Amino acid sequence: MEEHLTVGRVAELAGVSVRTLHHYDEIGLVHPSARTASGYRAYSPNDVERLREVLAYRRLGFGLREVADLVDDPATDAVAHLSRLRGLLVQQRDRAAATVTAIDRELTARARGIRTTPEEQLKAFGARLYEAIGSAYPATRRTEPRIAARIWEALGDARTVLNVGAGTGSYEPLDREVTAVEPSAVMRAQRPAGAAPCVAASAECLPFADQSFDAAMAVSTVHHWPDPIAGLRELKRVARRVVVFTYDASTTGWLQRFWLTRDYLPEFADLLVGWPSLADMTRAIGGHAEPVLIPWDCADGFFEAHWRRPEAYLDEHVRRAVSVWTRVGPQAEQRAVNMLRDDLSSGRWAERNRDFVALDTAELGLRLLVA
Repeated sequence: MEEHLTVGRVAELAGVSVRTLHHYDEIGLVHPSARTASGYRAYSPNDVERLREVLAYRRLGFGLREVADLVDDPATDAVAHLSRLRGLLVQQRDRAAATVTAIDRELTARARGIRTTPEEQLKAFGARLYEAIGSAYPATRRTEPRIAARIWEALGDARTVLNVGAGTGSYEPLDREVTAVEPSAVMRAQRPAGAAPCVAASAECLPFADQSFDAAMAVSTVHHWPDPIAGLRELKRVARRVVVFTYDASTTGWLQRFWLTRDYLPEFADLLVGWPSLADMTRAIGGHAEPVLIPWDCADGFFEAHWRRPEAYLDEHVRRAVSVWTRVGPQAEQRAVNMLRDDLSSGRWAERNRDFVALDTAELGLRLLVA
C-alpha cells in the first residue's frame, strides 16, 4: 500500500475535486504534509485520516468553521471521531426513516381522500426517531412499580445516581440525588417540573469525570445507542455501580419467545442485527444478568408490555410510543396489525396462545444487568 498519496490520487479516491483539496490546504483545514520521491506534495496517513474526518463532517452538513473546531479538538482521537460520526449517521438514518414513514402515511391518507393539515405536514417532515415517537410517551410509557422496585433495589445504598438515556424520567428514584442524561430535545422537554437536572449528551461520551457517581442506571435505552458496548463502558467509568434494564437477543430461538415477533413481526430480528450478546454487555460493565419477568398488567407500555393484552397493539397511540414500529416501517406495521386483528376476530390468536393467557408473568428476554 502506498505510504503517501498525491493530491490527484486523494481527490480520485475521496470523490472530491483537486480544487476542494487546495482550498482546504489554503484555509489550514488539511495540509498535505509529505513529499513523494519526485518531490510532489502528498498526503501522509495522518493527513488522510484528518481529511476523512473533515469530509465526513462536511457531508453531514457541518460548516467549515464547525468542522475545523471538531477536528482540532485535542481531547478527541480518531476512535472518538469515528464513534461520534457513527452516532450522527445513525441519527440521520433514523430521521430519514421517520420522514419516509410520515410521507407514506400521508400518501395513504391522500389515497383515501384525506388531506393532512399544514401543521401536520410541517410537524412530521424531517422528524428524528424520538421526535416521531416521543410525544406519545407520557400517555403510555409510565413507571412500572414492580420493575422499578427491582431497579432501585439493585442501586443498593447509592446516594448519587446518573440516569443515562433518561427520557421523560421514568424509574428515577425520588429518594436519591439524580442527574439525568438525554440526547433528545423532545424527550427533555417532556420531563416533568421538579424532575432531576438533565444534561444533553450521549451515552458513549459522558461529560463526567471517572467515578463521579455512586451508581449509573440505564432503562430501556441501550438499543437506541449507536455503540452499546462503548456506552456501557462509559457507565462503568463514571460510576461505582451500574444497573441496566435491557433485552437479550443472544439466546437460541429468542425471536420465538414472544408471539408478536414470532407470528406477526419477524422484521424485529433485522433491528437487532449486530446487537451485542448478553455476555458482551455484562462483560462491558463487569457484572451479571438477571431475568426480569413482565407482569400481565405492566404499566410501562414498552414493546413486550401487552403480551397478554393483544388488542393494545391495534391502538395507534400504543404503537407510536414504541420505536420498534417506526423502525420496521409502515408496510410491516400495517401487515402485522391487520393479521393480528384478523386472528383476534377469528379466535386463532387465543387458540395459538392459550398457554400465554394462563400466565401472570412472562419471560420475554428482558434482563437487568448489575455490576
